[in-house]
Amino acid sequence: MTKKEKVAYILQELELLYPDPPVPLDHRDEYTLLIAVLLSAQCTDARVNLVTPKLFELADNPYEMVKLSVTQIESIIRPCGLSPAKSKNIHRLSELLIERHAGEVPSSLEEMEALPGVGHKTASVVMIQAFGVPAFPVDTHIHRMLYRWGLSNGKSVQQTERDAKRLFPEETWIKLHLQIIFYAREYSPARGFSEDRDYVTMKVAGKIKSLPA
Repeated sequence: MTKKEKVAYILQELELLYPDPPVPLDHRDEYTLLIAVLLSAQCTDARVNLVTPKLFELADNPYEMVKLSVTQIESIIRPCGLSPAKSKNIHRLSELLIERHAGEVPSSLEEMEALPGVGHKTASVVMIQAFGVPAFPVDTHIHRMLYRWGLSNGKSVQQTERDAKRLFPEETWIKLHLQIIFYAREYSPARGFSEDRDYVTMKVAGKIKSLPA
């Protein structure tokens, strides 16, 4: 099976499994999405969704967020982990949004990545989910699946992103990013799953389908 055939097969089966995948992180707008994605670093989406309602009740925009102290923010987001750094970044990026962007989240990848605590993956997620701009953010799930499907060598997330953008049509990226995440969580967890790349494996309609690589 060629990589082109694998890609067509994967797109077809993921569309059957997840025709309309929801955004996993609860949010109200671009700003609250940015904060939620920042909080999701080394934390589950489910835990972030438990924490953000309390935070957003106090501050769901940068003007209100800067009124909180870093200590107040940290006390709320502590269950998400890495709270000392995340709280400082949330406070400072809120200040910068006011100073540089009139309180709005910029729709430019470069400007977003210039904000503290906002790396390439975080910025890419906001670009596709808030602004509908094609990007291919690679998290651990996507990195794992493209390696297991034999579509990337697994050496780095940067390489995985380059391979994904090269192999999959740009018009599929926004939905595909979520489809792969949902598939990985449901059918191909990080532990207890064979790393054998001799087969492309997809679970569809309750059955495992394996095609020669």
